[in-house]
Amino acid sequence: MSVCNNSLITAGDELVKHETPLWKGFTFHHFGLIITATFGLIAVLLALFLMMQHARHYSVPGQQKHIIRIVFMIPVYATISFVSYVFYRHAIYWEVLRDCYEAFAIAAFFALMSSYIEPTLHDQKEYFRKIQVDNWVWPVPWMQKCTGGKERGLLRRPRSGLTWFNIIWVAIFQYCAIRVLCTFVSMISQLLDRYCESSLSPAFAHVWVMVIEGTSVSVAMYCVIQFYFQLKTDLAEYRPFLKVLCIKLVIFFSFWQAIVISFLSSSSSSRDAILKPSDKIAYPDIKIGIPSMLIAVEMSIFAGMHMFAFSWKPYDIRNNPDPAARYQGGPLGLYAFVDAFNLWDVVKASARGFRWLFHGRRRRMTDPSYRDHLGAGAGAGAAAGAGVGAAPRKGAEDVELHSPPRGRTDDPRPPIVRRPTDDDHQALLADPQGVPRIAVRAPSPYSQQSGPRRI
Repeated sequence: MSVCNNSLITAGDELVKHETPLWKGFTFHHFGLIITATFGLIAVLLALFLMMQHARHYSVPGQQKHIIRIVFMIPVYATISFVSYVFYRHAIYWEVLRDCYEAFAIAAFFALMSSYIEPTLHDQKEYFRKIQVDNWVWPVPWMQKCTGGKERGLLRRPRSGLTWFNIIWVAIFQYCAIRVLCTFVSMISQLLDRYCESSLSPAFAHVWVMVIEGTSVSVAMYCVIQFYFQLKTDLAEYRPFLKVLCIKLVIFFSFWQAIVISFLSSSSSSRDAILKPSDKIAYPDIKIGIPSMLIAVEMSIFAGMHMFAFSWKPYDIRNNPDPAARYQGGPLGLYAFVDAFNLWDVVKASARGFRWLFHGRRRRMTDPSYRDHLGAGAGAGAAAGAGVGAAPRKGAEDVELHSPPRGRTDDPRPPIVRRPTDDDHQALLADPQGVPRIAVRAPSPYSQQSGPRRI
């Protein structure tokens, strides 16, 4: 029967107390706490300053609430890393809460990129219906050779841009649900002494949670990268590369370095691990201290990068010639913070994604983008397979959602007419792949010629 190494909890204090001092009575544990606190404080101050500036210049709420959520990941990681180091016996509870926020930050980043494309979900669907979908980025093209190629098989390139958008949506928001679920599993199994972070034995929950989370975050980040490569030209004015780099580096270092250190230090006995404790560094400092120090240092660097990647200056109404532009953050940005930390939109977005996965996906072929593809004929097969086109519209408000089968010119069924509603979220939940309104894209706050903005 597998036995968990609980020395972190049962003997952690004694192990730390008996560390050999490195310099003038200061042990590795003391230096670790000083480094973590110093760099963590720098990261928190920079991030809070950036968040406050966005809250005070809250002129485009549809974009800036996501920016505040993304930047808030810096103080969350820095603060919990220090708290985990101080209270290392109960670090597991703090760390799973910290990592849980990572999923919401990824979802916020995707929502931010989508809002750059179009301000509402209906407008985003209309935009993606018209795009020509590129093939998946590496390594999927390599795996397509074993699954039927890029036009067939499980890993094929979607023929519809709207379907592609829905796949990306599901792949990113699934991480929110799975991460929250794994957080509860980790905390409950820890309370029942069945988690055992120090062991990679399949008899404990730790290794299973680690595998599930690793798979889920890898899928989500892959789709973030795919989204960037597909739309980097259209998003060029927003400088998306630095934004993608920031979010990717934060996730990579915070998650995967913790996995590596956990693997190197995990064993039924701490003496059998690759990273072994010594008289100068105790087991708690290896298991908790080193990852906490690394995260604190990295967060201070990433906080500085966020100052440039997610600057508040494009949202200053003094740079906007529109006289109707105004700040909506309230006194001291209070309303902005309330708006940013209301995560109900994330819950509804996750529901929309799962609804499409289990319901809308089966009726996606009724979308006009597929109708155009199927009706293009054999002579235009290559062009139809590579892209999608705008659907013929009956009018500004009414759109037919089905077309007669191929080979027939008459259809005894009356056309199904759907009128878009004003409530974007209700419309999406009711019809995950419906036909949206046509709207004029709002000017970017990054543009040098900013006209009237829709806020």
